[in-house]
Amino acid sequence: MKGKEIVLGVTGSIAAYKAAELLRALVKKGAKVTCVLTRSAQHFVGALTFQTLSGRPVIRDLFEPALEPTSASRLEHVTLAEEADLLLVAPATANIIGKFAGGIADDFLSTFFLSARCPVLIAPAMDHQMLAHPCYQANVKRLEALGVHFVGPEQGELASGQVGKGRLAEISQILAAAERIWGQKRDLQGKTVLISAGPTREFLDPIRFLSNPSSGRMGYALAASARARGARVILVSGPTTLPAPFGVKMELVQSAEEMRNAMLTHLEEADIIIKAAAVADYRPVRCSLSKIKKGPGRLTLELERTPDILQEIGSRKGKRLVVGFAAETEDLVENAKRKLRRKNLDMIVANEIDQPEGGFGQEANQVKLIDREGRVEELPLLSKAELAEIILNRIGERLKGDLPAPVRRKGG
Repeated sequence: MKGKEIVLGVTGSIAAYKAAELLRALVKKGAKVTCVLTRSAQHFVGALTFQTLSGRPVIRDLFEPALEPTSASRLEHVTLAEEADLLLVAPATANIIGKFAGGIADDFLSTFFLSARCPVLIAPAMDHQMLAHPCYQANVKRLEALGVHFVGPEQGELASGQVGKGRLAEISQILAAAERIWGQKRDLQGKTVLISAGPTREFLDPIRFLSNPSSGRMGYALAASARARGARVILVSGPTTLPAPFGVKMELVQSAEEMRNAMLTHLEEADIIIKAAAVADYRPVRCSLSKIKKGPGRLTLELERTPDILQEIGSRKGKRLVVGFAAETEDLVENAKRKLRRKNLDMIVANEIDQPEGGFGQEANQVKLIDREGRVEELPLLSKAELAEIILNRIGERLKGDLPAPVRRKGG
């Protein structure tokens, strides 16, 4: 942490007193820390304590001067955002997390969050009932999708006297989380990664379509992770409810034809292509211009094949690295291997779609990674963010040529 510029945000939690201990630990490790206290935080802790420990002015309000400021211009949220290596909010209340998730900027800390281009680490602290509320959980998921990091909270005795999850993470855990962020790989610096995500929709009429349950979470997690590793990322997405990952160029599409056009448009500028989208294999031959009315008897649909985007990309890949996905109901490895060979891929991510805890629409997935040399790596059930990191690790190894010995086949 030596020489790192850290902005430490302290919010109105009973755990605010622990922020002073965290500040002391950061300074001991050589970090340069500017503290931001929200108005509520000042009911629990005093600014003078943080100024004394940091040796710097403390920011208390968007429109009030800092405590004994040395330079007014230095403390503007835009200027500070340009200097910061990390925004660390500890403790973080449900209120500030909700502001961050909603893009509200009504004090210095929430305004700084929108201005900052550095990594963000949040250490929540609140009552366990607040922690479990669906609104809070949705806010956390939104921020995680934007690339915000979380540490804790922990199980223990709470300010209410009850025991449950909601305690601020230990200081050592917060420090370790910050160091992990700085240790994150930048192995995709200078690379352009083209990713497809989500389902497609093939319309029967203006209001009905054929589609599938893909949520887009896997592709979005890959986009956020690739961006954090230094890549320029282009995300071509079918319809989802997910927020755009921070710093990623988005192109929104609906049909398989639209996705094909977008992927081929960006193909020449891409070094790596990851096709995580669940594209419809068939579409109606005709789309009615008006709503199809209910009538007696059966309705017969005539379907035709949609373009095979992955095969077309594989045939034009050149020196690009191409990764595909295979969702299967049977003979997972053999079907995935055939798809890898047929479509000229470097790696394929294979999963069975009938998993009770993973797959389409789920937060997690359990997959096998299969490469063109025949290696099969079986992974446990992981969150899609964790899985994205492993996939990109394997991509990074291929780029460096740092691969295990190829599998020997009988008779080969």
